[in-house]
Amino acid sequence: MRPQTVAAVLFTALCSLTLMALGQNQIDTGKTTFMMEQDSLLRHVVLFKFKEGTSDAKILEIATAFKELPAKIPEIKAFEWGTNNSPEGLDKGFTHCFFLTFATEADRAIYLPHPDHKAFGGLLNPYLEDVLVTDYWVRQ
Repeated sequence: MRPQTVAAVLFTALCSLTLMALGQNQIDTGKTTFMMEQDSLLRHVVLFKFKEGTSDAKILEIATAFKELPAKIPEIKAFEWGTNNSPEGLDKGFTHCFFLTFATEADRAIYLPHPDHKAFGGLLNPYLEDVLVTDYWVRQ
């Protein structure tokens, strides 16, 4: 590969990383405008660490209640969940992962304060040691 080609590839990759960090989808260098395509999928990832002593039955009840939210909140476009089985030992005690998909930030904004989501939080909170939430736009 020619040095100019390598430089162009590296520059494009650096611009893409910069855009993601800044939450933007374009950057203008004065000579060239680089665009990043934003797909129409907003992921909402939720990890739970339950308090020690929380029974398996209670955890199943909580997971089932979370799984029922898409039927109650139509803005949730997709839902899946599972338990950690990573052999790396980097889970920091988080055992359950829930993965929700929204089409827009407006849909997520409806979900967050939704009465059914709040009721779920009421069921969950007494048993929750810690939670980690991250949202991102899917990039291809």
